Amino acid sequence: MNTSSCIGLSTMKPCRRILVSCKNSSLFGFPFLNSNYLITDNLSKLQPNLNDLPDSSNRVVGFTRTNTPNWRAFCLSGSDSGQSRFFSGCPLNTSNDRLVSNKVNVASDVRNHSTSIESKVNQNSFEKIYVRGDLRVKPLLIETIEEAHKVLENVEKDKDNEARVEVNDSLGVNIDNLNQRSDGSMVFRSTLKREVSEVEKEAWKLLRGAVVNYCGLPVGTVAAADPADKLPLNYDQVFIRDFVPSALAFLLNGEGEIVKNFLLHTLQLQSWEKTVDCHSPGQGLMPASFKVKAVPLEGRNGEFEDVLDPDFGESAIGRVAPVDSGLWWIILLRAYGKITGDYSLQERVDVQTGIRWILNLCLTDGFDMFPTLLVTDGSCMIDRRMGIHGHPLEIQSLFYSALRCSREMLTVNDSTKKLVAAINNRLSALSFHIREYYWVDMKKINEIYRYKTEEYSTEAINKFNIYPEQIPSWLVDWIPENGGYFIGNLQPAHMDFRFFTLGNLWAIISSLGTPTQNEGVLSLIEDKWDDLVSDMPLKICYPALECEEWRVITGSDPKNTPWSYHNAGSWPTLLWQFTLACMKMGKPELASRALASAEKRLLVDQWPEYYDTRHGRFIGKQSRLYQTWTIAGYLTSKMLLENPEMASMLFWNEDYEILENCVCGLNKNGRRTKCARVASRSPSVSEPLLPQIK
Repeated sequence: MNTSSCIGLSTMKPCRRILVSCKNSSLFGFPFLNSNYLITDNLSKLQPNLNDLPDSSNRVVGFTRTNTPNWRAFCLSGSDSGQSRFFSGCPLNTSNDRLVSNKVNVASDVRNHSTSIESKVNQNSFEKIYVRGDLRVKPLLIETIEEAHKVLENVEKDKDNEARVEVNDSLGVNIDNLNQRSDGSMVFRSTLKREVSEVEKEAWKLLRGAVVNYCGLPVGTVAAADPADKLPLNYDQVFIRDFVPSALAFLLNGEGEIVKNFLLHTLQLQSWEKTVDCHSPGQGLMPASFKVKAVPLEGRNGEFEDVLDPDFGESAIGRVAPVDSGLWWIILLRAYGKITGDYSLQERVDVQTGIRWILNLCLTDGFDMFPTLLVTDGSCMIDRRMGIHGHPLEIQSLFYSALRCSREMLTVNDSTKKLVAAINNRLSALSFHIREYYWVDMKKINEIYRYKTEEYSTEAINKFNIYPEQIPSWLVDWIPENGGYFIGNLQPAHMDFRFFTLGNLWAIISSLGTPTQNEGVLSLIEDKWDDLVSDMPLKICYPALECEEWRVITGSDPKNTPWSYHNAGSWPTLLWQFTLACMKMGKPELASRALASAEKRLLVDQWPEYYDTRHGRFIGKQSRLYQTWTIAGYLTSKMLLENPEMASMLFWNEDYEILENCVCGLNKNGRRTKCARVASRSPSVSEPLLPQIK
């Protein structure tokens, strides 16, 4: 049996070398909610501030929860992932804290849990990598509380190199800013004091109330936490895509533990065996969600253990694999390193292996002639049948973002050189393909309107054999003179002209589009504000499928009725992505305008999942209340607007190295295709640049 260790110190009286056993937990974290900490560029060096320790006899050494009077422990483990359906966790009992202290080990056992990550000689498989815990310091043998204070006094030295984050315990909000030391490392420094609104106070309270703990440690947030909901279905689970705005809210507030825990636990779930009807998907698939369950321990009356139960799509509506989960995981991993300054997590062998598995799954050679990812309906945020099967823009934008993240984070060596080369090639091909064939504006639509069809030639203009009759009547009057957007999908003889918000926003954030195209998307949103933002931001797509089109494409889905849910419903969680795109393009006033509209209603309406009707005036007919990513999206938007330096770390500017690797110069008989990205070289067009902080 693989055992792990937990470190804990009693608050009742001085204790000596106490280590509490914990079964098969997977990682180590430092809880610091409701406490003050010194935060440096290395999160593993977090220590409590000595001045904040109470002088009473009820002193705490280590990291404790304020609502737990006696014990708080952190769990460490090895890396065996197992093949059982449930992930084995820490033993629990039925008390409030539920953590069982069932074994005392010698203190020297801590040495077996360093952060060093080694693999056996001549063996490179993921299963044979040893992850020995997550402590980056040698164990401290503390005999008494007085000794502990002496240890902490040493930490107080060299304060010039550290900064305090001031936490308002009543609000749970850090008002902080990121500053750079002379050596390039990052610290959080409190520089801004402002009054926090009642909406923000309530939002933080609800976000913290949605936190899910596993083995005593925070590992994510539930999708929705409506106390009146008696049938939560899968809304009581932690979804990878849903947790991203929550993770960013915590990171921007100086709280990295929950995000680190989430990244490592979902990484372990990645290696599990997944089977649906005797068939298994490719290695590297990330789960759509997971749930923490308390399972009785055999032979131990009244004792339980936490287990993780993931869903890889085998329980989802339509049994669709979550293609976007792995892409979001990579994007969040980069954000964690950028905001906290802790790049050691990215460098771990198991994390590097997880990145490679996801990329191998996405970059596998197939029958496709295009660089875009081919997926089925329902494989992303729009997880029901909505006619997006093929090459939907949302997946392509996230794919491009994940490739750029991976390019930054992958350790380049002999075993990864081919993968890095494949990433560079795909980035170049994908950016050309999207910029050239997905972009539409007035000029492009007029060109399509005059297309010749049935062209059999390498010099064909209408390469996808698009029939002009496909141009919908609504688009003719809707497209503005200035601006444009990326269409929702492109396949042979088919263009989906609907405007999909998430895909267009991430095209801006990742610089998948040219600077001119990125400006054009925001110009269109501003011009069509009443259609895309209106009373509640933002439409997930526009326009809605109606009448016969709705019946044929959705299969008469009663949840995706016109102007509801994924069929052009309004989703407040898109606010944070809109804010990031606006700040990148130097238009924060647009984000502030949308945020002000949402702020008027979200608290009163109890934070709905989505809104219905053409202008988003009604709460969605099947909308869950107290939806976590609605709450987190609002908070993240507020903090991004207040911290432009933080926002600059989450988006990408044009990468001219990708342009140099352009693969569109296909020479045959002296011919050369025209590259759409030439415009990005134009000196008259440039994206506003915010300071780039590493």
